[in-house]
Amino acid sequence: MKKEQAMNYEQLEIPGGVPVKMWTNGVPVEEEAKNQLRNIARLPIVFKHVAVMPDVHLGIGATIGSVVPTLKAIIPAAVGVDLGCGMMACKTTLTASDLPDNLSGVRAAIERAVPVGMTPKRFGRDKGSWDTPPSETDRAWAGLVDEFKEICEAHPRIEKTNNYKHLGTLGTGNHFIEICLDEHQSVWVMLHSGSRGVGNRFGTYFIERAKHEMRRWFINLPDEDLAYFAEGSEGFNDYVRAVAWAQKYALANREVMMDQVLTVLRKTFPDLTVT
Repeated sequence: MKKEQAMNYEQLEIPGGVPVKMWTNGVPVEEEAKNQLRNIARLPIVFKHVAVMPDVHLGIGATIGSVVPTLKAIIPAAVGVDLGCGMMACKTTLTASDLPDNLSGVRAAIERAVPVGMTPKRFGRDKGSWDTPPSETDRAWAGLVDEFKEICEAHPRIEKTNNYKHLGTLGTGNHFIEICLDEHQSVWVMLHSGSRGVGNRFGTYFIERAKHEMRRWFINLPDEDLAYFAEGSEGFNDYVRAVAWAQKYALANREVMMDQVLTVLRKTFPDLTVT
């Protein structure tokens, strides 16, 4: 491994593969993750080099916290299963002095307004989904449902997901809703979530489809989770369309949640507006 001082990264040379550039100075990287990076770098479809961020850690086939450029192919496992995961933030007209010393009441109200978490299927209704979705969910779903049905016509196994009742909910893992301050003491609402259960189903389903394609064409890989679709294939086109839809869903999910949180805040702070 050699260190490029000017760029502040270390470069891992991979025999039979592209280089791995690691922006991980001072950060321990687990050996299992390095092995995944070596496997990725040896794929014939990876272009130029693999880039590794400080948060790199073991994933499914591909490490989380890495950038894997591909040429005329796509690896579903490298894209992941939280499709469209992202952030949204709104600056309000409130300042720190407007907030009470204790925000527990505001937090409890937000938790009542936005379903959080997940209940295993064996315990009945998922607490992380709506019992009765709000009108904002209905409007958002109306703009998504037709294309979803078209995707499911080609891939019926992805239809039975908690798609409609998850729209506008937070989920689990590293997803969050936060009331925070900027350097000028302005109050912001920030949240982080993705495409929920339906995106996860899309991801896992197409990972398996890609594995099938590799077996069909007798393509041997260092890790079967690195299975890919070649550009122009039916699997490639269907997957890209599904991911694009999941990204729309994820954006709508954040928009509904943000609307719910702002509605809660306006009950406590009637003069609140978004700037």
